[in-house]
Amino acid sequence: MRGEHLLKIGVSGIRGVVGEFLTPGLACAFGQAFGTYVGPGRVVIGRDTRTSGEMLQHAVTCGLLASGCEVIDVGVLPTPTIQIYVQASGARGGLAVTASHNPPEYNALKLFNRRGLFFNSYERSELVDLYHQSEFRHATNDEIGQVRSDYQTPKRLHIERVLAHVDAARIRRRRFRVALDAVNGSASLMACEFLRDALGCDLTAIHVDPSRPFPRIAEPRPDTLGELAALVRSCGCDVGFAQDPDADRLAVVDETGRVLDNDDVLALVIEAVLERRAGDVVVNLTTSSAVDIIAHRYGCRVWRTPVGEANVVEQMLATGAAIGGEGSNGGVIFPAVHACRDSFTAMAFLLDRMAATGEPVSRLAGRLPRFWRRFGQVTFEHGRLGAMMQALEEMFPDAETDRSDGLKLIFDGAWVHVRASNTEPLVRLAAEADSPERLETLYGEVSRLLERV
Repeated sequence: MRGEHLLKIGVSGIRGVVGEFLTPGLACAFGQAFGTYVGPGRVVIGRDTRTSGEMLQHAVTCGLLASGCEVIDVGVLPTPTIQIYVQASGARGGLAVTASHNPPEYNALKLFNRRGLFFNSYERSELVDLYHQSEFRHATNDEIGQVRSDYQTPKRLHIERVLAHVDAARIRRRRFRVALDAVNGSASLMACEFLRDALGCDLTAIHVDPSRPFPRIAEPRPDTLGELAALVRSCGCDVGFAQDPDADRLAVVDETGRVLDNDDVLALVIEAVLERRAGDVVVNLTTSSAVDIIAHRYGCRVWRTPVGEANVVEQMLATGAAIGGEGSNGGVIFPAVHACRDSFTAMAFLLDRMAATGEPVSRLAGRLPRFWRRFGQVTFEHGRLGAMMQALEEMFPDAETDRSDGLKLIFDGAWVHVRASNTEPLVRLAAEADSPERLETLYGEVSRLLERV
């Protein structure tokens, strides 16, 4: 039974603890299923810097070749960079071997269609059915393709697309002092090139050696970024940036050394984009209500989706949204660059806004609509999730409810969202309120109920 919790197939792909369940054999079979599904042609594959990454990439490559695909190896690269290249190169699809913000013992296969987007629910279901049925295409000797590499084009494409949407010359003139913590992840080298060379920043970087292990918890959160915050203060930096191992998430440290709330990071980027172009905004259910207030100022509509990048992107494409993302995890999605979470786009827009206004990060964040937020998690036994949700509804019978992703209870000036994790066997709890006292009361009531049930 324990094995059930070591592998999870969710909105972004397949993920689990390496060794006991996520094995080279499974990765090879999944690669062959993927190649069978997308058909003969080019498939792009890249990875982050996890110890197991090279092993799993080789295994997936074997499966792709066995199905008759030609493999384009892009090496160690950020996930958004791989996604952009998949779309731009005309490939049949792509895979990123990365477990994103999860601990180093995890790894995952993120799956992209020919547009460089996460598989939608239909594509994912068909691929998983094909995998379980083992109905793979077996290439003949004459049909087996080659492995080619392209390590430079993806980076160039990504950076060029981002620079097209900001005033890079204005940013370079300011010569911002920037601190960077890339967690020795996939963006370690590319982020330095981007900030120092493309945007002309005076860069002080730590943990930018992709050959070394993660020096901190992979997820960039306020409690994991003490070293970066101290670096910002000691070097007198204007801003600090922290990425996760596959560089789709971004955390920001202001000039005082305070780590911004991830929802505030997204809100700042949304504000910067809406000042340039009006358009709908799409965020997930756990993202702060500050986004609604900002969008209202510009006469724009906000759509909300279940948690998960694929869900947000699908709604963005359906509505033609200008900007969106997932505030709870620092994920900014700007479809004019590409419809994916992208820390490089987020960094560029924040620096551009600082350059345009002449104001420090702390002042820009201080003008955002003020809410207090708290996040937590509770482990649960299989079969108990329904009882938890029912007990919550009974506890707050007058709340407005949204059941599109777990259960969100909405009050005037506050909300609480409870859902099963997409990546781990946990119930995730998020709450927001217009005062710290109200937040603590609401969060405490709900967390005690969940633990009791």
